[in-house]
Amino acid sequence: MTSTPHTRRDVLKGTVALATAASVGALTPRRSRAQTPARAQVDSVLRQAVDAREVPGVVAMAATDKGLIYEGAFGLRALDQTAAMTPDTVFRIASMTKAITSVAAMQLYEQGKLKLEDPVPNIDPALGSPQVLEGFDGAGAPRLRPAKRPITLRHLLTHTAGFNYDIWNANAGRYIKAAGLPPRATGKVATIRTPLGFDPGEKWEYGVNTDWVGRLVEAQSGQSLDAYFRDKIFAPLGMKDSGYVTSPEQRARQARVHTRQPDGSLSPQPFETVPVNPEFWSGGGPLYSTARDYLTFLQMLLGGGSVNGARILKAETVELMEKNHTGAIPAGVMKTEMPSLSNDVDFFPGAPLRWGLGFMLNLQPGPNGRSAGTVSWGGIFNTYYWLDPAKRVTGLIMTQILPFADARAVKLYGKFENAIYEAMKG
Repeated sequence: MTSTPHTRRDVLKGTVALATAASVGALTPRRSRAQTPARAQVDSVLRQAVDAREVPGVVAMAATDKGLIYEGAFGLRALDQTAAMTPDTVFRIASMTKAITSVAAMQLYEQGKLKLEDPVPNIDPALGSPQVLEGFDGAGAPRLRPAKRPITLRHLLTHTAGFNYDIWNANAGRYIKAAGLPPRATGKVATIRTPLGFDPGEKWEYGVNTDWVGRLVEAQSGQSLDAYFRDKIFAPLGMKDSGYVTSPEQRARQARVHTRQPDGSLSPQPFETVPVNPEFWSGGGPLYSTARDYLTFLQMLLGGGSVNGARILKAETVELMEKNHTGAIPAGVMKTEMPSLSNDVDFFPGAPLRWGLGFMLNLQPGPNGRSAGTVSWGGIFNTYYWLDPAKRVTGLIMTQILPFADARAVKLYGKFENAIYEAMKG
């Protein structure tokens, strides 16, 4: 089956046109007469990847500070089904949740309820009396010592607090087993009550830091994280398809995760089971959303905290978030300990990468068109976004594949980004 774009909006070069394929199995999608060469090139990049089964299906969008410039949906929501990808397909966005949690924290920062440099409120011993894991004794028991300094919100937002993930840290996995911690899918707070891998502020390591940011948002706002997101971010921005729990109607629009097999093929997986009444809503990962919703969130950041008349952050706060907050400490490179969940992560080999307050930061121009100062990140199921404050453009690409940093998906992400920048030159 060839890829088929659905309900596409052509707005490159200022034109707006809708084109809807006659059916999922249409061999030749209908095209508007307003189709531009620039738009056709972006379409081609995505369609070729779907036709080659490099991805099962994909939704990609981009916008400038003037508005939407690209929207495309190709392929299938699941390779063993016939439902086509559409702009309103629901995705598991995983760690793209982190930017939303970071915005929530910065709203409270603006209100004076959270400080960047002060020790974080002592809402849990893991934060208030952090321990550093130095190793294990001969019997396999963890060797712990008190951290040399307190954890700050800046540490948590930049992944320099010392927390880690067992996906990329062998000692973390060993500790989880030794301590008998429950699996993260249980939704129990104990899953993030882990020691630090190093003293706060001394290095960068991706971890459960943003889960703790979410707990701080709950403690300082008096709301559960799902309610806070709904009231303070999603409702004001009109993000009607974003949340921790999907309705039956949203589940019917959801794309399925596919696993990459050793021969390169893709195997569709059953839908996930969502914990019932979890002890806490994770600030680090499990949101559902659509490309349209998340692009609105990115447009808010591109607009200095405001989009479509709704302001949820001050412009100076957004500018602060996009600065380098790790100094000379390198960031963004992770070596996998669980190849079934993640490949090694190094999106820009050899490039100096840092971290802002919630996302990765390129110090130099990227190979696909992004400027120095661009912020970006993604989710474990191979959803990715970037936001370029200098060129005033943001974009995202969504598919559902494990493991993370899938070579074919990352290559497509780069090609899409490059096609958008090329189109903007026209």
